[in-house]
Amino acid sequence: MLITMRHRFLLTLTVFAGALRAQEPPAEVHAFVGAMIHPVSGPAFDRGVLLVADGRITAVGRMGAVDIPDNATVHRIPGQVIVPGLVCTHSHVGAPAGADSSAPIQPECRVLDSIDVRDPGFRKARAGGLTTLNVMPGSGHLISGQTLYVKLRSGDTIDDLCYRWDDGEPMGGLKMANGTNPQKDPPFPGTRGKSAALVRAAYAKARHYVAQKERAAGDPAKLPEVDLRLEALAEALSGKRVVHHHTHRHDDVLTALHIAEEFGLRIVLHHVSEAWKVADELAAANAPCSLILVDSPGGKLEAQDIELRNGRVLEEKGVPVAFHTDDGITDSRMFLRMGGLAIRAGMSPEAALRALTLSGAEMLDLDQRIGSLEVGKDADFVILDGDPFSVWTRVQETWVEGRRVFDLDDPDDALFAEGGHGASDGQAWHFCCYGNATNGGAR
Repeated sequence: MLITMRHRFLLTLTVFAGALRAQEPPAEVHAFVGAMIHPVSGPAFDRGVLLVADGRITAVGRMGAVDIPDNATVHRIPGQVIVPGLVCTHSHVGAPAGADSSAPIQPECRVLDSIDVRDPGFRKARAGGLTTLNVMPGSGHLISGQTLYVKLRSGDTIDDLCYRWDDGEPMGGLKMANGTNPQKDPPFPGTRGKSAALVRAAYAKARHYVAQKERAAGDPAKLPEVDLRLEALAEALSGKRVVHHHTHRHDDVLTALHIAEEFGLRIVLHHVSEAWKVADELAAANAPCSLILVDSPGGKLEAQDIELRNGRVLEEKGVPVAFHTDDGITDSRMFLRMGGLAIRAGMSPEAALRALTLSGAEMLDLDQRIGSLEVGKDADFVILDGDPFSVWTRVQETWVEGRRVFDLDDPDDALFAEGGHGASDGQAWHFCCYGNATNGGAR
């Protein structure tokens, strides 16, 4: 048979590719054996096995029902508890900044451009069992910019951490707010009515912009000039970008729902301090709520009627509920406590754990990857030394995509879990200048 030069070239490529495959390291396989497992997508069970390979969950079930490969690293952890990686739908870790004082509506601003991934808050979040965050700009604007969904892998740049849409762009939502926070001197609104009017005008303009682009049908001569503000609002109008809406008072909650209905926005309501006052309306709108629960109300007048029973009331009404830290309003290291407070006020433990995991993933459009312990999902999980909602329970380990990113037995990690000199200073990332467990307190 005549072998052409092209055939020789293809044969060489095939042999070379085979050699490369032969040199590739085998997939990392870990088996976690003997723990109580809370899959969230189903009932909890004891004496469980969680099998992880190449960053994904490959099996989860009772001992004896899961075959453990010979090449697996086996972690025997009887008496401990495994839950999915925790999801915070509203965080300010990394010192993000969005809009400035020049205007009340600035959707073109991106948290992506202002996050410090070496901020110690990321390591504290891992110490609390958090594996996914929605990092938000502040609530001092009607629209303060684009949020960013981050996976708490170990990484040195924001590109190492961010989730991405199928088109490769960083994934996130759009931050909006109403109530007293955005009310200031001009050009900001001075009343709630003016706040809503400005937002409606902005979305009406964006709707016109989208219509212009559709009429142009790709003709460069007819396309409007690119407007970054309107592009971001257009993504919210299309449903690509979820609107994450800060709101507290019951009347502000209803205003947010009215605007979302008018413009067809996919909305998640955040804080929702007075959810218990408008639970029926929230249920009728099927409006997902990301709650914050605090045991010492205060800080702003419009949040004075916040209730720990918000979780229970919304659960009873069938409203999707997640929790968030608003870090640093509450500490990421204590995120499980949010569920404990809700249970104290009558929420079921199952719904409380879901609110810390799968419900948050759903609100970020990430539930196909994270939020529950199911075959094929990312191997993001937390190992605890007791009941998830006991005040005595501590996070022992946090794993992201099959890699351990926090270990309480590691003195460097323990510094961020427990606090101490250097734990809140960015320079402590390098452990070169501050007293901590690894350098005997040298300075």
